[in-house]
Amino acid sequence: QLQASGGGLVQAGGSLTLSCTTSGRTFRNYAMGWFRQAPGKEREFVASISWNGGSTVSADSVKGRFTISRDNAKNTIYLRMINLKPEDTAAYYCARAFVLTTATDSLQYNYWGQGTQVTVSS
Repeated sequence: QLQASGGGLVQAGGSLTLSCTTSGRTFRNYAMGWFRQAPGKEREFVASISWNGGSTVSADSVKGRFTISRDNAKNTIYLRMINLKPEDTAAYYCARAFVLTTATDSLQYNYWGQGTQVTVSS
């Protein structure tokens, strides 16, 4: 199971750090990712990190502002978000892929956490 937390209400230009913790023993063997879904829109890829943290990839819309990281000792991944914009408002979901390397397609993920809401006011 994946448990996401850290969402909240923040003003434009502000920052938040999301966390996602899993109790699964195979956490460290797989890539992990963050997706988001805004009201009325499809779920979209945000960022992914390889099994050992050696490789990351992020969507163009968040490059330079969002950073994904992981701590395998704590079975936790993070999404550090800075310079937030109103268009970043969405429910953010963490997920575990069934591959080792980074994965940008939601079809490459087989476990999903519940969303944590991020709201950015202008």
